[in-house]
Amino acid sequence: MSKPIRVIITGTTGMVGEGVMHQCLQNPAVEAVLIINRKSSGYSHPKLKEIVHADFYNLLPVEDELVGYNACYFCLGISSVGVSKDDYYKTTYLLTMVVAQTLAALNPDMTFCYVSGAGTDSKEKGTGWAAVKGKTENDLMKLPFKQVFAFRPGFIKPIKGLTKTHNFYKYINWLFPVGRKLFPAGFITLQELAAAMVQVTLQGYNKQVIAGKDIITLSKSV
Repeated sequence: MSKPIRVIITGTTGMVGEGVMHQCLQNPAVEAVLIINRKSSGYSHPKLKEIVHADFYNLLPVEDELVGYNACYFCLGISSVGVSKDDYYKTTYLLTMVVAQTLAALNPDMTFCYVSGAGTDSKEKGTGWAAVKGKTENDLMKLPFKQVFAFRPGFIKPIKGLTKTHNFYKYINWLFPVGRKLFPAGFITLQELAAAMVQVTLQGYNKQVIAGKDIITLSKSV
């Protein structure tokens, strides 16, 4: 029998992180959820613990609270639109690596799931967002975790009723059933993403880069 999942989730003040947290709190395979935010999320649940910590580039003051977890679902990220290349690199690559390196040292039995994106360039060509994401994926996979997976979703359908959904989804959600029918690999639900993360944590997978089609397949296995 697989060990219960004790997971650290980042980015829960955003749509993806909030949705993954919501699903994990409902999943019986998940025993405990720790979220780390710069400000309080306002969430309360018997499984949930929250650390409010302003500086993600220095986790030393909270390291003792990060021990004893066997999964991390890293959902923290920013869009490259309207952001300088330096700021995007700092947030997307440097911040991610600081968190991951800390967790790898504290919890070597951890499965690390990184939310990347469709179109990421594993060859790291150029200086655009796709190359930065590719470098982040590649360097995460060199860390001494038990497992590392890079999830590359395309369009993600949000979970109805949650509070962090971007306003523009009100106008584009109609695309989902059409896109799912015509190009199913590019259109997933947030429930499927969370379920796939739980599944790879429990059972592993034969690929480290998890595309949309894999996410759907994994979610059905839970």
